[in-house]
Amino acid sequence: MAFANDDRRNIDALFVMFGKNPHTSQTKRGPREMEMRNRSAIEASGHPFVAAVYPLLCQQIWGAVVIRIARLAVACALLVFFLIPGALGQAPQDAQQPQTTESECRKFDDRLSSTQARNAQLYAISSPKGIDEGQFVTIGGIEQWITIRGWDRDNPVLLFLHGGPGDVTNPWTFALFAPWEKRFTVVQWDQRGAGRTLKKNGPAIAPTITVDRIVQDAIELTEYLLKHLGKKKIITVGHSFGTIIELGMVRARPELFYAYVGTGQVADETKNYIVAYDELLKKARAVGNQQAIAELSHAGPPPYESGGGYRVQWKWANAFEGADQFLAGTIGLTLAAPGGSVQVINDIGDGEILSAEQLVGATKPRGPKEFGLEFSIPMFFIQGAEDFTTPTALARNYLDAIKAPRKEFVTINGGGHFAVFMHSDQFLQELVARVRPLTVGYGT
Repeated sequence: MAFANDDRRNIDALFVMFGKNPHTSQTKRGPREMEMRNRSAIEASGHPFVAAVYPLLCQQIWGAVVIRIARLAVACALLVFFLIPGALGQAPQDAQQPQTTESECRKFDDRLSSTQARNAQLYAISSPKGIDEGQFVTIGGIEQWITIRGWDRDNPVLLFLHGGPGDVTNPWTFALFAPWEKRFTVVQWDQRGAGRTLKKNGPAIAPTITVDRIVQDAIELTEYLLKHLGKKKIITVGHSFGTIIELGMVRARPELFYAYVGTGQVADETKNYIVAYDELLKKARAVGNQQAIAELSHAGPPPYESGGGYRVQWKWANAFEGADQFLAGTIGLTLAAPGGSVQVINDIGDGEILSAEQLVGATKPRGPKEFGLEFSIPMFFIQGAEDFTTPTALARNYLDAIKAPRKEFVTINGGGHFAVFMHSDQFLQELVARVRPLTVGYGT
């Protein structure tokens, strides 16, 4: 693993990650001094992704080693650049410190490379009937990145549509989806304006980043997969924003799909935040979280004139779902993945920013009627029982209103908006029991 020049972001913003105790408001330098330093460093960083992940990195996460990798790698990428003598045209006052810092980062780099090599071996597809491909494919007139992994080419093909918008999952799901690859050939795709697809094409594609264009891209990708893999149909699984793309593609070309599976299902944008607010306040009162009650009550119900109220909702949705820990963990997983790097993390952030700029607010809020109420393929919603981002109740109401040859609503207890990842084994069980049998009898 090598640290690219583009990874050398504002070093002061990274130092603050190490000075704050994640369990209390106390810090090594004292709470007031550190809070002022934190705020000024983050605001001065000039990179929204740093500001976005910082609050997550101050949380206690599942898998302390994972987040330690994330913190150290980002810091080392910056420290090596900023503290090597002459890197900025001047030598530090302490001549010995840069050598020590560089040595420690190189040592860490070696260990991370070893971890990546081990994961490459551990998660390798070794079956003679397997497939493991990562490549750019021409879709919609541009090169777009896809991966195809599975232990048996005879298995059904499952296309996973990431959320966001722009929130690619390819870089960090290597371990989570490994069991899926035993039962399905799993395809992941960095959508237009996201991840490696954005890195390949650059921000000049921004005007083409629309929902309709991405839906058409998804259809073209499906046609490519059918031909490339010799299949008659595929299964599609969409998460969050991905369900919007998914609904459009199965309405337009139902003959290409065995079934629709939505999770973190977007159901009614006109009511989403209002229902989520009510559910969050109800949850806060049920568990007696006085801070949540106070902050939500102070923000009041949406709509909001500024982003402050929405940030309060996101904060407590993530907190009650345990998503803070999960989201922070994906950074470490990205680094530990075969081929992972700090650059990949920055590419993810760049895609999220550009996609949000182009897509959020680009269309008026849609409800069930606009998303579609009649479908000619089986429809499955596998939803976290307590999803405070795309409320479970709205998803259930939407499916109730849908007409389809078959439909099922499945809840994952203990799951929230990210149930497909945080409870990936249980999600797989539902796919195998309910969806995979639909492919039997089609040969391919």
